[in-house]
Amino acid sequence: MHKDFDAWNEIKKKTNADDAYLPLYHERQVRWCRLGANVGFEQDGTGTDFSRPVLILKGLSRHTCLVVPLTTSRKKHKMRVPLGRVDDKQASVMLSQIRVVDTKRLDRHIGTINKKIFEHIRKAVKDML
Repeated sequence: MHKDFDAWNEIKKKTNADDAYLPLYHERQVRWCRLGANVGFEQDGTGTDFSRPVLILKGLSRHTCLVVPLTTSRKKHKMRVPLGRVDDKQASVMLSQIRVVDTKRLDRHIGTINKKIFEHIRKAVKDML
């Protein structure tokens, strides 16, 4: 599988240099996030800006938050928890790909999931540890 690390590095440099952009975000939000081109089986972003939807699990500071990437894959796996519809597609969170990101990586707000589903996902994260 070919990964375009050079193109991602250019976007990463621009993202890092944008000191003016610090979006306001909240737990339970689903947002586009520039995850990049990553090593091996780490979840990549897609498209020209290397983004994919993520669920914000916890705000750590104004500059960092804990997120879990989403997938539209229908494969059943104990590390995938159904989330519901996101941008008119059925989505699941990929618990194995949980990570801390800088809030500069966050982009467009897609929606906010309901509290019941969010608590189910948080419990799944705690059970995983």
